[in-house]
Order: sequence, then C-alpha cells, then structure tokens
Amino acid sequence: MEAEQGDTMADLFRYDGKRTLVVGCSSGMGAATVRIVQRLGGEVHGVDYKKPDADLASFTSCDLRNPGEIDAWLASLEGPFHAVFYCAGLPMTHPALDVMKVNFAAMRAVVDGVGPLVPGGGAIAVISSVAGLQFQRNLTPINELLETGGFGGAMSWCESHLDTVGDGYTFSKEAIIVYTMTRALHFVDAGVRLNCLSPGQTVTPMMPDFEKVAGVDFMRAFEGPMHRKARPEEMGWPLAFLNSDAASYITGLNLVVDGGFGPGVLTGAIDVHALLAARK
Repeated sequence: MEAEQGDTMADLFRYDGKRTLVVGCSSGMGAATVRIVQRLGGEVHGVDYKKPDADLASFTSCDLRNPGEIDAWLASLEGPFHAVFYCAGLPMTHPALDVMKVNFAAMRAVVDGVGPLVPGGGAIAVISSVAGLQFQRNLTPINELLETGGFGGAMSWCESHLDTVGDGYTFSKEAIIVYTMTRALHFVDAGVRLNCLSPGQTVTPMMPDFEKVAGVDFMRAFEGPMHRKARPEEMGWPLAFLNSDAASYITGLNLVVDGGFGPGVLTGAIDVHALLAARK
C-alpha cells in the first residue's frame, strides 16, 4: 500500500499525456525546462527567435519585440496546452524599451492570449527575478502599467514614463511579479493556475551581461551562502513543479529560488552593507 501511494504521488510530478508550451526555449532556463519536461513525459512545443537544439513537437520562430509576429503566432495556435512556461527575457544591456517589450509586454500578451487554450487543471509559469523583489516600492506605477491594454498600451505607458522604467530590467521583473499575483485571481474560476519564479544568480547566456553592468566581483560577492551560481536545471525543476499537478493548490505565488541569500538578508544573518564595504 505504501509503495502504491508513493507511486501515485510521484505521478503528480509527471507530464505524461500533457501538451506544453515553452516560450524562450532555445537557451538558459528555457532550454533546461524543455529537457526536464520531456524527461517527465511531456510533449513540448517551443517558441523563440532562435531554433533550439532540442527535438520538439513543433517550433515557431517569433521576435517577441514585434507585436505583429506575436499576434500571428497566437492566432495560429491550437490547444490544449496543459502547461505554459514563459522563459523569454532580455538583460539590461539591451535598450530599455526592448527589455520592457520582451520581459513584460510580450509576456502579458502571451499569457492572456494562451490562457483560453489552457484547460482546467492546467497552469502557467513565468520567470521573474530576485531583482524584482522590491516591487512594493513601485506599486503605484506598476498598477498603472497593468491597467493598460495590450502590447501597444503597455509600451505607450513605458514611453511616457522612461524615468520609472529605467534600464527596463528591474522594473519589468517587478511588474511580472505584481501581474502574476493579480492576474492569477482572474484565472481561478477557469481552474487555471498562474505563478512566477524569481531566480537568483544562474549560469545562463545572460550572465556575462549582468557581470558587464555590475562587475564580476560584485556578482561573486552576492552569490550567497552556497558560494556558487545556480545551474539552469536548478530553475527548470522548480518551474516544472509549479506547472505540475503536484502544485495543484499553488497559484499567485512568486517562488524565490536564490540559494538562501534572500532569507539570510531578511533575518540579518547576511549583512549586505558588509558585503558592499568589502568590495571597496
């Protein structure tokens, strides 16, 4: 009996018989998520501007900075998609408005557009970042952004609030978190869950961009108690969990996966001021 219960519980983590969609599938956390979901038995359909190495059920090339391409791709989709992963993103080394397009405007367009194709019991997961954890300080402008309609509405707001947008990266990640927490409430009646993941430092093709802006020593100093960066798979597995049946009562969550750095800061066990002073 115990073995049967264990087998049943393990099945909740699997994706057998499920059609999944991974946006941003060609590299980094998105590519890791593809491998993991396939390993768990899922059928994976991918979207990216660059064709991935993985053997997918289907692949669509799409420039997520271009609303026309997004609309055309969404119109071509046929459901169901039992799990959707939005893993696409740009770092702050790109133009700020391009960052907002991919990280927020396209994300919202995809989630809202694909949502009706996700059946009850399905789920959507989006990648944010620990860079967005101070979202409460910007709740007023973020809520203004969320009140806009569509890709064009979001970008018109951004163009009118360049000082708030800044380099685009931090503000977009803050907006993702607030969007997830609020939009999840709208999906509840349809039986669809929406969550986001806020990774700490992870070895992806974006890492050199972060190191270019902040400096290698700075990034190393903030690696946290594990004294290393995460591997992409260490974010792919939590994403796969959030969209699995094992997480059936989890929605509107921002799951922070940062190797213990955040809890250390919150409890005072890690002194950020000391870390900054040590860099001088």
